[in-house]
Amino acid sequence: MHLNTSEAYKAYQQNQVEGQPQEKLVLMLYEGAVRFLNLSLQALEKKDMEKAHHNILKAESIILELWSTLNMEAGELALNFSALYEYMNRRLIEGNVQKDKGPLLEVRGMLQELKDAWKEALKKL
Repeated sequence: MHLNTSEAYKAYQQNQVEGQPQEKLVLMLYEGAVRFLNLSLQALEKKDMEKAHHNILKAESIILELWSTLNMEAGELALNFSALYEYMNRRLIEGNVQKDKGPLLEVRGMLQELKDAWKEALKKL
């Protein structure tokens, strides 16, 4: 089997993700969402609406992934995260439609806090 460079890199990335424990994957998702929101904010600064839109959609996809994988049998904590993810998703849609940095900054801050808390929690495992 012959892989070109792009295919080899995608295979490497997939193996990196698949080889991670679930707790680390959540951290990676938070990091990715923050990164995509940073890229969207930079694109808005440069008036590149297409790039901003594209990166906001990536952040939305990550939040939807986090939301869809919640274990709703976990009780109140899962319900709280569900409401939080729903709110974040709604704010990203608003920010995308209006090309407004405010909602994007708000969601980025929330995700940054979650990422930092998750990183601390992982240190204790």
